[in-house]
Amino acid sequence: MTIISLVLLAFFSFASSIKLTGWQKKIFQIQLGFFKNYGLSRTHMFLTGLIESASALCLLFSVLIDNSLLNALGAIGILFTSMGAIFFHLRFDTLKDALPAIVTLFLSVALVFSNQYVYNSI
Repeated sequence: MTIISLVLLAFFSFASSIKLTGWQKKIFQIQLGFFKNYGLSRTHMFLTGLIESASALCLLFSVLIDNSLLNALGAIGILFTSMGAIFFHLRFDTLKDALPAIVTLFLSVALVFSNQYVYNSI
């Protein structure tokens, strides 16, 4: 499950950094356009970026110190942001726009269940 954690860590570190700082202008404008299309503001986008960033940090520290609780917390944060993204993309956009969120949802569910197995075997 470390590989899944690292994949999600990389993806959400990148995605959240754009939502928080706007350093990649083209992607930032596309994401902001999505949020505005949904009736949400830049503040909502920033708060989503904070949740994604906190989740990615949990995954980072879970890998560094081998902590399944942090891994589960990071996965749950990503699970909820992915569910929100899927909802809005399917409501306002296309299935194609929702595909990255669908993939991250499945990966985060895999992490949550793998951590549940760890807790049950203690």
